[in-house]
Amino acid sequence: MARVFLGLGTNLGDRAGNLRMAIKALSELGDVSGLSRVYETAPLYDLDQPAFLNMAACLETDLPPLPLLNRLKQLEEELGRVASRRYGPRHIDLDILLYDDLVLDSENLSIPHPRMAERRFALAPLADIAGPVVHPSTGTTIAQLLAALPDSPDDRVEVSPLSLS
Repeated sequence: MARVFLGLGTNLGDRAGNLRMAIKALSELGDVSGLSRVYETAPLYDLDQPAFLNMAACLETDLPPLPLLNRLKQLEEELGRVASRRYGPRHIDLDILLYDDLVLDSENLSIPHPRMAERRFALAPLADIAGPVVHPSTGTTIAQLLAALPDSPDDRVEVSPLSLS
């Protein structure tokens, strides 16, 4: 079984409901063994859209990386994701952040996620459940990567009072 850390994000419709449905769907792919808090974040890159809810999940799975990616893309579609502009609004986004200590760079998939270390909306939730985990490319922990991010008014992260229960 591989230990995979996933980033989940949503900014359309019932955002908390979208996260709940995504977590339930992920349980079909293995054991969801950890969940971060839920964070409300301002959009980056494409600013003309609603705020996101972001979180991280730990999935213990026997799916290899590419089949896992394919299943995650299927789940996104099943949960209402429609193709949109890059960095645009979405009902659900499921990203592989880390897959054990694997480093992979293929045409369809890069692990660790190539922009994870520069995104507070990915690192803050991930640090909740994987703070001491070492990023296999940088050799630093997730907590260290988060602490090294410069403060920016454009990537404020606030813990949401929403509950997923």
